[in-house]
Amino acid sequence: MTRPVRSSLDAAGLATYAAAQLNAMFPDPDCVAADELRSAVDIALARLDHCFSHIDNRYFFDGQNTVFSHLHGDQYAMWLYLLANELHRQGAPASLCSKLFLLNKALHGLDAYYEVELPSVFLLVHPLGTVLGRGHYSDFFVAYQRCGIGSNNDVFPTLGRHLTLRPGAAVLGACTIGDHCQIAAESLVLDRDLPANTLYIGNPKTAVTKHQDKPYPLWRV
Repeated sequence: MTRPVRSSLDAAGLATYAAAQLNAMFPDPDCVAADELRSAVDIALARLDHCFSHIDNRYFFDGQNTVFSHLHGDQYAMWLYLLANELHRQGAPASLCSKLFLLNKALHGLDAYYEVELPSVFLLVHPLGTVLGRGHYSDFFVAYQRCGIGSNNDVFPTLGRHLTLRPGAAVLGACTIGDHCQIAAESLVLDRDLPANTLYIGNPKTAVTKHQDKPYPLWRV
């Protein structure tokens, strides 16, 4: 890491805390030890540091250091995804990765499977009911509540940089979305390409598109 993460719990504490949550939520015979998580915590923290350092919000980056609280719901949802994904990359048992995925789903209503490769820079804003499937993601991705990325006829979308999904927005199927696009609240993009700098409003039958020049204001690029 290039800077210290101001974390409410240190690396050992995060591993212990997550293990305790997993064992309380899933009291099966396969008890999770903190040491099973510890190998991935440092790398997941480095990934979190890189991600949070690009978010222009004092709760994520204070101007000098990234800030992470295990009691900040959006941050902890992002953290659980990163931890599960990092363990998956390291070849951890699928049962352990699945427990972290299901813990995130239970705590935050977020369906972001550990095999899905979200970009290195992303932001989830109170993501209750958000489902992020196996699309092709790019950096500076934002998803609010009840958003969806998924397939149609087993084809997933390709998403450009600086894509923002407003509440209830979804992108499904054979879509290629350009850079600096926004999908308006309650809008659906289905099997359609969008050029860069597009604001999309509506659904496949009533869609309106507008050119937009102003980038999403919450990033430190």
